[in-house]
Amino acid sequence: MIIWLEVKKIMVVTIGALLNAIALNLFLIPANVYSSGFTGVAQLVSSIVNDYTPFTISTGIFLFLLNIPVTILGWKKVGKTFTIYSFYSVVATTIFLEFVPIQALSTDIILNAVFGGVILAVGVGITLKFGASTGGLDIIAMVLSRMKDKPIGGYLFTLNAIIIVAAGLLYGAEKSLYTLVALYTTTRVIDVIHTRHVKLTAMIVTKKGPELRKAIHAKLVRGITTLPARGGFTNEDKDMLMIVLTRYELFDLEQIIKEIDPEAFTNIVQTTGIFGLFRKD
Repeated sequence: MIIWLEVKKIMVVTIGALLNAIALNLFLIPANVYSSGFTGVAQLVSSIVNDYTPFTISTGIFLFLLNIPVTILGWKKVGKTFTIYSFYSVVATTIFLEFVPIQALSTDIILNAVFGGVILAVGVGITLKFGASTGGLDIIAMVLSRMKDKPIGGYLFTLNAIIIVAAGLLYGAEKSLYTLVALYTTTRVIDVIHTRHVKLTAMIVTKKGPELRKAIHAKLVRGITTLPARGGFTNEDKDMLMIVLTRYELFDLEQIIKEIDPEAFTNIVQTTGIFGLFRKD
């Protein structure tokens, strides 16, 4: 069961990396429309080097290089499993970017922006859904949330703003607007497939409170609040575990619940803000 789960995870991350490469090389890169985060930075640097220097270096190479220091940081601060799968996603994307030809399927920039954004979002979304990430800011978000609960939104906004402004200065204002279309499309589709909310609250009603609490603490660096609960129909005494976690830990939580108490009732809700300590003591 565990082996099959890992194989399934590798397959999904690989498919996600392929979709990312297709979105970039067949839609976004030919149209000079940029993605968000580190992928967008890699696109931008590659465009500058290719257009303003005698050298030609692909987006995939820059994406790989940018993620090396982030991977080292994730290995030390986040955890080996999450970091390994995230780095594998980056390596797979880099390889696919070298093999998928850069060729526009349409001359309509708006079609490239929309379809590129959608395909990229599907690749990122399924990767997140299976407990990995596409590297870059996802790993930085995990590090920040585990250290001092600093919000990633400001960093992401600043980086994307730099990408949009640079695209406009280098290739015209229209490119900035189309990049905004691609970013908005990507965000909305990821929201449908997984969740764009960085923090979530899980409320778990279970008959195996102590066992589940112990298993969660062994896997996740999160505090848990335990409340007494009673079944409205069965009148059985139960526990309700409330835990605030990041979207990157949702997959691990689901696997723990399935293993310890498959009959547990779990409600996942968006967390817009928190006060106090956001980690286990």
